[in-house]
Order: sequence, then C-alpha cells, then structure tokens
Amino acid sequence: MHTLLLQTGLRQQAIFIPETAVHSGIYQLTPTTGVLVANLAKLGFGVSEPLLHALNHTTPAWQVTILETFREVMGVNQNWMPLVKNWEVPTNESYADHLAVAFASVFNGEGTRLRCGHIIPPNTFPLERYNGCPFCGTPFETGGIENYQQNSKVRVLHLWTTEKAGAYLADLLRSKTPLDASQTDSLKSLLQVLPLPAIQPAMKETLAVVADVLIAKEDLAGAGALFTTPTDILRYLWYKHTGFAQLIMPKTILRRQLKNNSGFGITKTIKSAAAEKVAAITALKLKYSRKEGLRVARWLNDMPLEVATMCEIMHPKRGMWVRFIRALRLAEFSRREGFAQLRALMDTFYRQDYTVWQGRVNHFQLRYDRDNTLKLLQQRPGLFARSLFANILWFGEEAVIPAFAEVAHKVPARLLLTLQMYAAYYFDPATQRAVKPLGGVNKHIPVNKLVFMYEADQLKAMQNAVAALCIQVMQQRFATVATNAKTIYIAPALYNIPVPIGDRSEQIQDLPAALMGTRYKVDSDNLLLFLQWGKGLPAQHLDMDLSCFIAYDHQRMDICSYSRLHTTGCSHSGDIRAIPHQVGTAEYIKLDIAELDAAGARYVTFTCNAYSGGALTPNLVVGWMNSQHKMTVSEKTGVAYDPSCVDQMLRITQGLTKGLVFGVLDVAAREIIWLELAFGGQVVQQLDLVNISSLLRKLESKLSIGQLLEAKAAAQQLQIMETPVADEVYTLQWAVNTAAVTQLLIG
Repeated sequence: MHTLLLQTGLRQQAIFIPETAVHSGIYQLTPTTGVLVANLAKLGFGVSEPLLHALNHTTPAWQVTILETFREVMGVNQNWMPLVKNWEVPTNESYADHLAVAFASVFNGEGTRLRCGHIIPPNTFPLERYNGCPFCGTPFETGGIENYQQNSKVRVLHLWTTEKAGAYLADLLRSKTPLDASQTDSLKSLLQVLPLPAIQPAMKETLAVVADVLIAKEDLAGAGALFTTPTDILRYLWYKHTGFAQLIMPKTILRRQLKNNSGFGITKTIKSAAAEKVAAITALKLKYSRKEGLRVARWLNDMPLEVATMCEIMHPKRGMWVRFIRALRLAEFSRREGFAQLRALMDTFYRQDYTVWQGRVNHFQLRYDRDNTLKLLQQRPGLFARSLFANILWFGEEAVIPAFAEVAHKVPARLLLTLQMYAAYYFDPATQRAVKPLGGVNKHIPVNKLVFMYEADQLKAMQNAVAALCIQVMQQRFATVATNAKTIYIAPALYNIPVPIGDRSEQIQDLPAALMGTRYKVDSDNLLLFLQWGKGLPAQHLDMDLSCFIAYDHQRMDICSYSRLHTTGCSHSGDIRAIPHQVGTAEYIKLDIAELDAAGARYVTFTCNAYSGGALTPNLVVGWMNSQHKMTVSEKTGVAYDPSCVDQMLRITQGLTKGLVFGVLDVAAREIIWLELAFGGQVVQQLDLVNISSLLRKLESKLSIGQLLEAKAAAQQLQIMETPVADEVYTLQWAVNTAAVTQLLIG
C-alpha cells in the first residue's frame, strides 16, 4: 500500500519514506543508497541532503521499491521504438509507394512479403529503414531507452514522511477549488493508507470521493453524515456508477461515446452501429440491490432539511432523479414504517408541489422587474456571482453592482477572483469566449449580444466596477487575517503560474503537477514530442496519432502528422496503427525552433488523437522533452525518449476524449504554454484554432499566484523582499501543492 504514497509523493516532488522502512545505526553511505541515487539521476532526479540521509537509513527492499516505482512512472520498461529508424532523415515515401504495395498485396505481385502479409515491391519503401510494415503501420520490433541523462537539469526531490502525507491529505480535503484528476487520484491513494482526518470536505466533488472510501470501509453512518443535500447523494451515486464526480447528463456521455466511435475509415453496418448504441445505453443503465436502495432511502429520510427545500434542490436534475428513484425502489421504501419524511418527499416531488427559486428569478428578470430580481439574487450570493455579468448587461451596472456589493462578503473567494479575472474578457465585444460545457469539448461562443447595446466607455466602466469591487473585498479579507509578519518573499516563478481556479485538468500528471496556463522555457533549438500507448494490452489494431499544427502570419497554416511526416521545422517518426503485445508503442515529433522562427511560425499546437473508433485509450502517455543539449535519435532503432529530458507528461484516464491539445509553443518567446483542451477531432485538421486563441486569451487574463500574493502583501502591509530571507516565504516548491495554494482564497 505504501507504493501508492510513493506515486503521490512524486507528484509533490518528494519521496515517501515510512517509519517501518527505516534502519537505525547507519552512519556511512551504503552501496545500495549510492546505486539508488545514481539510478534516480539517470531518470532526471536528484535528492536533497535531508532526503539522502533518510534514504541511507532505509532498508534495501524499500530502496528497490522506490526505484521500481520511479521506473514504472517514467515508462522505462515500455517499448519506445517508433516505426522508422533515424526518422529525422526522410524516407521519401509517397502515395505511389502505398498504391504499389496495395496492388502487389492484392494480386500477389513480386516483392518482399512481410509477416503482416503485405508485399513490398522493389524500389518502393526502403525496408532497411523500418521497424515494421510501412504500409499498414504494424511494428515488428520492440526497443527500450538507449540514452539517459542528456539533460543537465535535475528535479531535486525532497523528503516526504507520514506526517507530511497526512498534512497533504488535509490540504486536499480543505481545498477551496475542485480537485483536478491528479489530486483526486492522490486523494484516493492517501485515503486507502491513512486514516481520514476529522475535516469536512470543502468541495462537493471531494465529498463524493471521501464518501465512496467510507462506504467501501462499511462506515455508512460516517458517509451519511457527509451528505447535507440530495444533490450530494446524487453526485456520489453518479460518481460510483460512471467515475465522473461532476453530474454529467447521461445523454451527454452517450452522445460523446457514439460520436467518438464514428469517423474517417471507420465502416460499420447498420446492425453493428445499432448494437454499439445499445451497448452504450446498457452501460449507463442503473441497477441496485435492495440493500443499496435501503441505504439511500435512510440517507434521504434522515436529512435535516424541509421537504420543499429538498425537492427544489432536486429539481434541476429531475430527469436523473426519476431514474434513480425507480432503480433504488425509493417509492417502495417510502411506504415502510419510520420513513415518513421519505414518503412526503416522494409525494411532493412527483406532484411538483414546490416553488423553484430559479423559476422566480427568471419570472422577474423576463419582466424586467429589477428590484425583485436583485432581492432574490441577494438570497443566494454564489448564484448572484455566477450570473453577475449577464445581469449587469440586462439591468445596468448602476443598480447591479451596489446590490452585489451588499452580499459580496458572502461569496467564495474563488468566485470573486474569477469575476475579477474575466471581467475584461467578458465585456470585450471583439472576443470570442472559450467555454467547456459539462462533459463536452472546448468550444468558442460569440460574445453576449447585449454587449453591443453599450458604448465602449460604458463597457469599460462595467469592467472597472467589477474588478474594483472584487479587489476591494479580497483586500478586506486579507486585512482581517492577523499576522506578526513584517516581510514576505515571492519567488519570481510564481508570476508565471496562474491561481488554481477553473480549467481543471481531467487527466493525470504523474510528475509534479502544473496548472493550465503555466509557461515552460525552452532551453535549446530542439523540442521532442512523444506519445506512448498500448501498455498492458494484447496485440491489436489501435491507432493513436501524434500531430502538431503550425500557425504562421497572414492565416497560413501547416501540419506535421501521419499524413505529412516532414515539413518546415518538424519531423515525424512514422504512423503506427497497431500495438505489440503488452508493451505498447511510440510516436515522436521533433521541432527545430530556429527553423520555425526563420520561416515566420508564430505558434505550434501539440495534439494527440484517436484515429481508431473510440476515445483516447486509457494509460496513453503524451508529453514533451526539452534539454539544453541536443537530444539523440537512435540511428539503429529510432528511439528518442529520455526520461531525464521530460518537461511535462500526461496520462489519459477519462474515456470521452477523442482529440486533445496538450501544449502550445510560442515560437518567438521560446515558451511552451501548458494547457489541456479536448476537441472532437479524429485528425489534427479538425482542430479549430479559434478555440485555441479563445482559451489562450482566457488563460492570459487569469491572475497569477505572484499577483495574488502581492495583493495579500499590500493588504497586510508586508514588505516584499528580493531574497528568501523573510517572515513569510513563498517558493516554487510551496506552489507544487496547489491545494495548499487555495488556502490563500480566504472566505
């Protein structure tokens, strides 16, 4: 079980050492410790002095566990061989070559017959350059990593103890923003090993994960005590059924799955398509035992809320609730003795004998009844904040801002900062907004039409009024926090990291996690993208593609993908469409930044896509490598992966993503902007660059951690120091724990 803490610790740039793995009485560096440190260095990791001393006191068995865990995370034992050897040099294959192979294979022509059955005629593909079939993309050989420690930089790891792991668990539970996929995975790992602290989860999604763990441990009373509204119960049930902690509608999941299973080159009969749809619907069907139904019935019956209030809370997800009520047999349980509240709830809910607050808001809003609308909104400050921009355009900022100011002190800090960050973005008539519907893909939507009813100076006044109010409230909150500090140090790197609000990553980062919008400096002229998939799966056709989209000035575009292996400044390692048994396979793209810059390229967008039917396969790993020194591509095998050079690495876990943008290179600035944008594309050509531009504009408007700390310093009258010799020190290592960063969001 402690290996789970090793993986979680690595995400915090640390190594976990349990007390049970420690030997006492060792004062000299042991040979096994030296070997461990040397092997970690090969993977691009160094150790701090306290960690080195701690490692030296651990058992050889635990040191072996550490190394194996790190090798597993970095994919050392996987297959990293691409289709083409020394793929930086073009093979000059053409469509005519593919046509010749097709004719030769069908009509049994002359040539070399490969183990996949295809015949390669003479003077077509140079077979000595390939590790598999150049026609069907089936690999015949496998190969591991050949080069290590090409990067001079190392990630320095720190010591992680049970006490620190417990503190991190508490930070996750207290996090004032929803957890991303990496944090959620870490939370589940920690809860399996450590006792649950007496902390009420701050976010509803976190509550669903914690409740699932408690129920698995048969602590039904503890789980029931967490649920304060019917929506909490519904969220848990949906999370348990689908793995989604957000309440994504069944029709949305079904639509995404069916769309993912269609596309170019995917031929299906009417019968198979219908069977596929039936299977997808069946997978979402609800089925519960009487024991499970009785458990939920008791939770609802014992909930300390008025029946009408519970019905109003259930109303927005009425369709889902009807299905769950039937599957859980709640109507049947409501007729039992002792379930009076559940009986009243079922009766009121089905007769719809309750008033919906949002319906009253809409009623007054559509009649332009400003006073009653604002009075209702003041009753629920959080919902007032979420609809603030639209109400300002509807009623004018002169009335809405003062009304919101009266309840702004009750609004969560994450909502206030979101309003402050996106005010200019929302009220800009020239901006197309980036949005991501729940369970959908990233889209751009036109500006609110009401914006065009106002003059530029009026829009500017709206922006300034919102920003000024939000900053004022946050400064008041910081000022109320008592502190004995006089000085503060803010690491310069924190000005490049956005505050962890919104834009959650849905995939897992096994290396120290980064927030979307974080910028990475490129150290040299070369950059290597990599894609590895198929680990643990039997040999089969499974076509995942690595591509990049190059944007030039004057609307000129270019791509590098399976259909265009070589173009200006980009080289692709070849299109693999099948995976070998258990070990997976890999594709690469090498970028020459100097050549791209000379050609006038502005941005290069990194993407991966599932060309096969379905979504990106789970455990697919995608990322990029960066090094001050030239990274070698093997002439013998074509392997280019070096774990010491990996900057960012993402592991796919969600099953609805067809296409994914995982980074954008700003060529002139030589910076990579880390982002995660899902799109419904089978190939890179289906990527909508307007979506990218909209999301980048949105990320640029976000407040950085450094800027938030500056606001804190101003409110508390702290002197900002240029060196980390201060009463309060905020470093890059501190920011790795984004759950702890959210504690700055006071209120």
